[in-house]
Amino acid sequence: MRETRQNLPVLLQAPGVTVRSADWNGMAVNYIELAKGTDFTPVLKGLPGDMCQCPHWGYVLKGAITLRYQDGKEEKVQAGDLWFAPAGHTAWCEEDTEFVEFSPAADYGHLAGHIKKQLAG
Repeated sequence: MRETRQNLPVLLQAPGVTVRSADWNGMAVNYIELAKGTDFTPVLKGLPGDMCQCPHWGYVLKGAITLRYQDGKEEKVQAGDLWFAPAGHTAWCEEDTEFVEFSPAADYGHLAGHIKKQLAG
């Protein structure tokens, strides 16, 4: 399979956030653009531990993401880094950031639905 990032359907658009996503044989393929200051922590409230329960594998193209895990450990992944975030994390960025991410499609669909509800109020 092959696709350009512009042709991936927009799954979520909010101020400073664009998530393009497609289901490829049970894996969500995501291209994510975040504006400086984006923090996922508030929209994860209501999930177990108020943290994302979907594992993600990714590659940062531009900028950096800080990940905080359930045990309190933090790590920063930046442009050129491959990364994995297991269930039980949150994330934010302190600069404009773009990354490619892969996640189990069912888990990602649940996460996206939760975030949309949080954004809708």
